[in-house]
Amino acid sequence: MFVTVPNPRARMPVTIKLSRKFYEKLGEDLANELVDWFNKVDATYRGDLREVNELNFARFDAKLEQRLVELDAKWGSKWSALDAKLEQRLVELDAKWGSKWSALDAKLEQRVAQLHADLQTGLATLKGELLAEIGKLRGETTAAIARAQSTTVKWMFRFWAPTAAGIVATAVGVAALLLHR
Repeated sequence: MFVTVPNPRARMPVTIKLSRKFYEKLGEDLANELVDWFNKVDATYRGDLREVNELNFARFDAKLEQRLVELDAKWGSKWSALDAKLEQRLVELDAKWGSKWSALDAKLEQRVAQLHADLQTGLATLKGELLAEIGKLRGETTAAIARAQSTTVKWMFRFWAPTAAGIVATAVGVAALLLHR
């Protein structure tokens, strides 16, 4: 609680009971002078305290800045080391997997070549079997056609001979009739 003393610019926190006794014992002039003196001392101490606080804050701020720079440098080097280590591991992993992929590629190439050779062999065998079967069918077809031609010629001769004999007989008969007349 603030008690207003007769000097309006001088205010000091004091309990009411203490303030009353203070003015009764010392008198108003002396009490006002003492209050002014306490206020000046208080203002001086407050100013000194403010300067000390600002100085301490400036030191704290500088120390904090220094520690942040040190921490940044420390973590920067740690991140750089981690980055280098990670890069090294990635190179090792790339080399390891590169050789594995090369081996797998070679193995796959070998299997494809083997499959190609097996396929060529199978196709050649199939071609030989097909050509043999075609030759066999060609021979059978040629023989069947020859038999059919032979049979056809026989049947044609059998039908042609009597027809030719009939035509010759008719021609002889017509010639005989023509000559007798």
